[in-house]
Amino acid sequence: MKKILLAIYSVYALIVFIILMFFAFPFVAIASFFGKEGGDGVYTIAKLWGIIWYVLIGIHHKNYYELTSTQKRQYIFVANHSSYMDIPALVRCMQQPYRVLGKYEMVKIPVFGFIYKCAVILVDRSSAEKRAKSFQELKHALTQGLSIFIFPEGTFNETGKPLKEFYDGAFRIAIETQTPIQPIIFLDTIKRLPPEHLLQLTPGKSRAIFLEPIEVSNYTTTNDINILKKIVYQKMEAAIVQYRTHPPMF
Repeated sequence: MKKILLAIYSVYALIVFIILMFFAFPFVAIASFFGKEGGDGVYTIAKLWGIIWYVLIGIHHKNYYELTSTQKRQYIFVANHSSYMDIPALVRCMQQPYRVLGKYEMVKIPVFGFIYKCAVILVDRSSAEKRAKSFQELKHALTQGLSIFIFPEGTFNETGKPLKEFYDGAFRIAIETQTPIQPIIFLDTIKRLPPEHLLQLTPGKSRAIFLEPIEVSNYTTTNDINILKKIVYQKMEAAIVQYRTHPPMF
């Protein structure tokens, strides 16, 4: 009986998502003609879409900050990736202009693919040349005063461990541009929707935990990429274990 109810709820949530997507589509299409400002507009639309969707499907989102300072700066945001619900959690948690690195394959989804293409910097891992182009676009976004958001695991973590191995990209850009790294933990997204069970979406909490930023001024060469990557990995891994063992009371 529980599986049937979850399936009904999941279908309801998907239908609501699609309806909101069609409402958002013309506004995204218009915004796509206006460069950086239009890109910012697309993310505002996506955030409103996420807020309304969460309300209608009974998911409550909250940010928790470990930061000693809440001053807004340019960051390279990095987060764990374990569920399709990481994306709506992402647009709900962000409070400043940014761009996301996303998988090229998602543009093939009708209607959603167009919105996705307008919103993200696409990465096609089929060739080194295409990957390099994506990272040049990320660096260009930083020169425009934007932050960038990367899932350093690259794809869903289905290993059973807190994190998968990280790719180098986020840390290479951080060192080359001397941009601090802001780790985020999505604590509940895998509970809301496990990646292997698409009809088992559940209502409940969606918490994003902002860890202390990691400055990169002491890392200046490509030889430091693995050192920085290891430091970020260890901090995020420890935080995931801590917060899953002793969840915050909010």
